[in-house]
Amino acid sequence: MTMVRIPTVCPYCGAGCGFFVEVEKGRATGIAYMPGHPVSEGSLCSKGNAALEILCHQERLKSPLKRKGEGWAEISWDEAAEMVARGMGETIKKDGPGKVALLASSKCTNEENYLIEKLARLLGTPHIDNCARLCHAPSVVGLNRTLGAAGMTNPIPDIADSQCIFIIGSNLAENHPVISRWIHRARDRGAVVIVADPRETHTSWMADQFLQLAPGTDVALLNGMAQVIIEAGLIDEDYIAERTRGFEELSASLKGLSIERTAEITGVPKEDIVRAARSYASSPASTILYSMGITQHTTGTDNVQAVSNLALICGQIGRPGTGVMPLRGQNNVQGACDMGALAEFYPGYRRADDPGTIEFFTSAWGAAALPAGPGLTATEMMGAAASGDIKAMYIVGEDPANSEPSSLRVKRALESLDFLVVQDIFMTATAQLADVVLPGAVWAEKEGSFTNTERRVQWSSKAVDPPGCALSDLEIVCIVGRSLGLDFSYPDAASVLAEINRTVPQYAGITRERLGEGGLVWPCPSPDHPGTPILHTTGFRLPDGRAQIVPVPYRPAAEGPGGDYPLVLTTGRVAVHHNAGSMTRRSASLISREPELFVEINTADAQRLRIADGDMVIVTTARGEAQATARLTERVKRGVVFMPFHFPGTNILTTEAADPEARIPEFKVSACRIVRRD
Repeated sequence: MTMVRIPTVCPYCGAGCGFFVEVEKGRATGIAYMPGHPVSEGSLCSKGNAALEILCHQERLKSPLKRKGEGWAEISWDEAAEMVARGMGETIKKDGPGKVALLASSKCTNEENYLIEKLARLLGTPHIDNCARLCHAPSVVGLNRTLGAAGMTNPIPDIADSQCIFIIGSNLAENHPVISRWIHRARDRGAVVIVADPRETHTSWMADQFLQLAPGTDVALLNGMAQVIIEAGLIDEDYIAERTRGFEELSASLKGLSIERTAEITGVPKEDIVRAARSYASSPASTILYSMGITQHTTGTDNVQAVSNLALICGQIGRPGTGVMPLRGQNNVQGACDMGALAEFYPGYRRADDPGTIEFFTSAWGAAALPAGPGLTATEMMGAAASGDIKAMYIVGEDPANSEPSSLRVKRALESLDFLVVQDIFMTATAQLADVVLPGAVWAEKEGSFTNTERRVQWSSKAVDPPGCALSDLEIVCIVGRSLGLDFSYPDAASVLAEINRTVPQYAGITRERLGEGGLVWPCPSPDHPGTPILHTTGFRLPDGRAQIVPVPYRPAAEGPGGDYPLVLTTGRVAVHHNAGSMTRRSASLISREPELFVEINTADAQRLRIADGDMVIVTTARGEAQATARLTERVKRGVVFMPFHFPGTNILTTEAADPEARIPEFKVSACRIVRRD
């Protein structure tokens, strides 16, 4: 049998890189690069190159399982479906649908996420969410409010046309390395690169201007830059007058702000703030890229709105080389949000509290009634489980026992549920707590569409069969839906996409037939529409077509250093691992390069604490403690320590304090102490 190449989309970050899976005799034998792909151009990062290692991993789940004493027993799909229907059905009958909650997955396809959120709402519960709550919920809230669309404004290759690139809260050189190639291309053409981050990173090394700010002071920095731009007369007055509202309020809110005070709050020298502000405003085409470094805060929504303010007052939106570009962390977190797997939105970002939304989907789905929202967010679900307000959960492809903040609290909450079903590819920490475990398929073992960080919708084809009795998440959700009495008779992903075409205006023209190599960028409102790579070229989907400038006062983080916890812990990623590590920590080539949890400590702090490089230390916060290997460095300032969140210990430490609007936890600022382990 000859080898065939099947086009697919990388299962890791939101860049959406394409490659081919080489298949011989039904087995995936290798990867071939895709030089014609519009984003990756034939490149892959270390994680993409190792993607096949999880396909035939010995720990893959191959059969449905039910809890039996302290262990597990294999069961048939019929028995699994009956158990899930009974567990969830009895909860709904006894306590009402509002006692049931579902978590969708940003690792799943658009079609799967659409069906998961539809399942939740047809069962009568508004409690549906996905892991965007832990990464980019502030982008959804903030960008919808300021720009009228919760997505990247410009395509990734457009970065190469920028003449000033401002990166804040993102170590993209490690986390989105293929995207960093476009920044190097812009630099080769003369672009200025500005990086703002509490840590020196691989990204800061390519900066012309590096602003090493204190964790949690992003709003202060962005407001300070805006004030400099306004006072220097570098605003785009015509753009502000014609395309925006709210500038007067922003200007008034900044009048009492001094650049000296901004420097004091952020720890960035005032001359550096002025220089960065002038570079951004005076460039003919400037773009802002950001990630979880500004969203994972109690002020995450404010941070996103402050980014929008900066772009709007300078007219740096709606043209090539400009824009606001949130870099998504998971391969389909953008798509999961588009599909309505969110507590406050139905598909297409129709508000869950709008009677018109309920009327539309009641008709579209032929439902007797649908729940109005907003429902509980992912983090709120855990609190509700602990208090007994949520009694049953269905979790697909997520590992909240590791990924949620204060994770010991989360484990106790999940253990207190009357019924828990987990659908995943490995026996994760969350699956270990379930009553029933359902074995899913990885991306290469199924077909469907994924939407990357630039709103590019791509079709990923099935290359190989899943192991054992595992099924695609679409097939499993249909089995569960039918077992609960719903009409979930979808034969394939294309049939679900056809329904999405009818219910999500941004995807109306994104049909299976049109998704060739490279895909289409939403909004694509009709079958003959070419897609919309650049948003807001003529206006905004807001009243009068104007963007909304929103003044945002600086507020400090919820938890600061002092007393028993004199240091600030911030968290983030490393190049070879991804999210909670359920896949990369099982990848032999990746775990060998970064095998254990570590904590970066400033050399001066370590000397004071009598900690040497390589020592085992105990990091403690008000939530608990974790052991890690000390790495002494000058990459973090004195008083700040850094830990990657790919290992189970880190989120034992992080605070559950959350943004009041987006409800995202403040992963990036927690007070801690460190001692050497004896």
